[in-house]
Amino acid sequence: MTTYDTELIMRAVAITGTRNTGHHTLDEYARIFTDYLKPFAHETHFYIGGAKGIDSLSLLWLAGNTAADLTVVVPCTTSHQPAEARQAIARTRDRIKEIVELRAPEPKTPAYHARNRWMVDHASMTIGFPHHVEESSGTWQTLNYTRDQGKPRLIVPV
Repeated sequence: MTTYDTELIMRAVAITGTRNTGHHTLDEYARIFTDYLKPFAHETHFYIGGAKGIDSLSLLWLAGNTAADLTVVVPCTTSHQPAEARQAIARTRDRIKEIVELRAPEPKTPAYHARNRWMVDHASMTIGFPHHVEESSGTWQTLNYTRDQGKPRLIVPV
């Protein structure tokens, strides 16, 4: 059975969020994830972008607090990701079911948008953690793409 076959059986959730997370403590993020990710974690496959911020924090939390299947999706290769993200991936490697490297030629905005669309296309819903209401951010673009695909989205401002 492939990852895509299990999506027919399990719920698949894409996670998107701000890279700017210094305005809350790790304990506060743990409470937020307990409140908003844990209810979805049973028999769920999470698609998480391999960036810093919410991506890395949610990966670490999910790996340590749930039995959910985890897939990390990066726009280029893992080696192109920031140090914080590479460290989170390395720390949770035994819990990651799959790392999808989309192999874009360079880690620029179009590659991140393609990564976000890939995650939404493979998920049945998206949980987003935006920092601002600024709709031009990658988080909001992902949430709006989810809406445009007719899929549910849970928006948790941080």
